[in-house]
Amino acid sequence: MIGTNINRIRRKKNLTLSELAERADVSKSYLSNIERNLNDNPSIQIVEKLAEVLGVEVVALLGEEKPFTKDDEWIEFVDNLKSLGITKPDFDEYRIVFEFIKWKNQKDAKK
Repeated sequence: MIGTNINRIRRKKNLTLSELAERADVSKSYLSNIERNLNDNPSIQIVEKLAEVLGVEVVALLGEEKPFTKDDEWIEFVDNLKSLGITKPDFDEYRIVFEFIKWKNQKDAKK
């Protein structure tokens, strides 16, 4: 469970296994074992390091995995936009493109 949570949060933060391991000062193989739940009882010091690097509370790593919600889907969408370097003002400029695509799809659906 803890490994699954670490993996899920790491991926949401767009970090590779190597990046997280380096930033948390743990070996990549050790972190990999945790994420694959081969080591399901890492020390609290390791958990604290990982939580700090991931920018979450320790309880987020220890807690039960919650199901993916629509809000999570939107958060992931926004995170993807950010990772592409698209800011809120950029998005406002692209709005016309989205509106055009939506209009065209609706028009094509009527054919």
